[in-house]
Amino acid sequence: MLPISFLSDYGHRDEWVGVCHGVIQRIAPGAMVIDIAHELPPTDIRHAALMLENALPFLPAGVVLAVVDPGVGTDRRAVALRSADGRLLVGPDNGLLWPAAQAAGGIEVAVEVSASRFRLDRVSPTFHGRDLFAPVAAHLALGAALDDAGAAIEPATITPLEIASPSVAARTVRAAVRLVDRFGNVQLQARAGDMESAGLRPGACVELAGRSQGVYGRTFAEAPPGEAVVYEDSSGWIAVAVNGGSAAAVLDVRAGSSLSVAGCEP
Repeated sequence: MLPISFLSDYGHRDEWVGVCHGVIQRIAPGAMVIDIAHELPPTDIRHAALMLENALPFLPAGVVLAVVDPGVGTDRRAVALRSADGRLLVGPDNGLLWPAAQAAGGIEVAVEVSASRFRLDRVSPTFHGRDLFAPVAAHLALGAALDDAGAAIEPATITPLEIASPSVAARTVRAAVRLVDRFGNVQLQARAGDMESAGLRPGACVELAGRSQGVYGRTFAEAPPGEAVVYEDSSGWIAVAVNGGSAAAVLDVRAGSSLSVAGCEP
């Protein structure tokens, strides 16, 4: 039986996560369900999609069940996908699955599952996680063929979620803010290669947003308490932290904004 990795914005104050677990266990007793995260910003598709992309390389091969679905009950599609590396992804077609699917090599097969024979007998217009997505994920975990879960659709029609590439110039990288974590660390849409292309190497003094200086280092402790460090984070993205503080608060940035990192004289 394939493991199911589950991400949602349902939180833990209500019964919704537990109910989805229950539906899965009734269909696939003993299925392993890995809870990636459920305390996500409500209805924030972008945040959830990028968090899922970050998590994917560390999840076992199997089924991904992702539900952040502000359009539930509308004409948005419900889909199940197979990526080039063989993963199965189930959720709403609103951009949520796109970054993870691309990170897994792209979408090879896609089906529309709104009328899936695997759905529960009664489908609530406001709880597709329970009545549609969890049952489909459970049947796929049991080994059901993707073609049996729904009607084939063209993979190229899956809704994308794209973020602008970084702007790289001499000694300057400007990039979108991907995510801000609970510590206030700021993850950027840039890689170490972008920093190198700009001529910025570990150990360099950097200026952030034109007003705050820091160091391009490897760990938080390379900056004095209260100072900023730019580093390659655990997901391989360039990020900014403040030792003992919140980089997002110090720099006054949030997900979706942009931030410049430029070389400076120490």
